[in-house]
Amino acid sequence: MKKELITFRNPKSPISETFRTLRTNIQFMNVNKRLKSILITSTLPGEGKSWVASNLAVTFAQAGKQVILIDADMRKARQYSIFGVSPRPGLANYLAENDKNAELSDMEKYVQKTEIEGLYVISAGNVPPNPSELLITPQMQRLLDKLSSQCDIIIVDAPPCELVTDAAILSRIVDSTIVVTAHKFTKKANLQKTIKSIKNVGGKIAGVVLNKVPIDAKKYEKSYYYGSQLTTTRGK
Repeated sequence: MKKELITFRNPKSPISETFRTLRTNIQFMNVNKRLKSILITSTLPGEGKSWVASNLAVTFAQAGKQVILIDADMRKARQYSIFGVSPRPGLANYLAENDKNAELSDMEKYVQKTEIEGLYVISAGNVPPNPSELLITPQMQRLLDKLSSQCDIIIVDAPPCELVTDAAILSRIVDSTIVVTAHKFTKKANLQKTIKSIKNVGGKIAGVVLNKVPIDAKKYEKSYYYGSQLTTTRGK
């Protein structure tokens, strides 16, 4: 596994603690136990959504939860590389190959176990010519329904909203969405546009994560990023 997984490699670090705070915030939002699937997206590439998704998944697993991380960024998949699992078969293969009669047992070849207890990954799979069309099929909704009955939480790593419609499509069928932004990188207008596009299709915004906040570089020089201020705020 790569150095991005700070919550696994250095669980006592300040950055790991902020991820635990983010996990706690999500759990407080979930007092009725109805939040089973969370979509992680951003406005543009480079804001750190895959990094946030992977470390958040690790943090939930460390709390004793059964977690499935789905890499739905079929155009630029990264989760297989972060966790050191096979890039295929994955989500694209499942959606293209399975119909409504597919049984949960059929998922065994797509769900891969990681080195972290309780954490499983579904890679993006082969790059399809039509990712958006695959995600909008009923198979995607059925997949989430099946997995929800088998784990405590599903985290979906989706493409940036400004580039393609994939994240907006997925936001309709997950329980809530977190938008990752980057300090002095994300433009306010782009963030507002992303939130609006998700709400326009009926998606729910859990909050916004502010990533790549500069901190004392000498103190945290071994960290993957200079640092992250991970906070959630209610969408307005």
